[in-house]
Amino acid sequence: MKRSNLITLAGATRLRNELAHLWKNLRPEVTKALAAAAAEGDRSENAEYIYRKKQLREIDRRLRYLQKRTQEMQVIERKPSNQEAVFFGAEVTLEDEMGKEVMYRIVGSDEFDVEEHYISVDSPMARALLKKQLDDQVEVLLPSGKKEFWITYIHYPEL
Repeated sequence: MKRSNLITLAGATRLRNELAHLWKNLRPEVTKALAAAAAEGDRSENAEYIYRKKQLREIDRRLRYLQKRTQEMQVIERKPSNQEAVFFGAEVTLEDEMGKEVMYRIVGSDEFDVEEHYISVDSPMARALLKKQLDDQVEVLLPSGKKEFWITYIHYPEL
């Protein structure tokens, strides 16, 4: 399944800052260390050289990814006109059958964070919530099976 290109302004800024940091700081530092390790002689048994080559490959892979994503991303800077329904950027509080509440924020696929309760707009939970309104019942297929929730609160923080 293809991921959406939606991202919050804060998420886009974070990706752009990471891209700049990798290009301006980290990659030159690793390249310099790699050149120093290569100058030591036999590269086949040089652990520092092997490590730095691997590190440079990982940085280059991340750079390619970030360059592609930053070109493709669609930055959402405004709240939706209808803030009574769930759309991208919403914070949604759900209540399950047991009365337990949980809050999720719907963000871009590059921004999801389990600890912050940020879920990707492409996740099954977010897809089930989109366009629903306050007090709507939502049925979601989770790894543990089907579960029902009720939307108890919808809020749009700054994007």
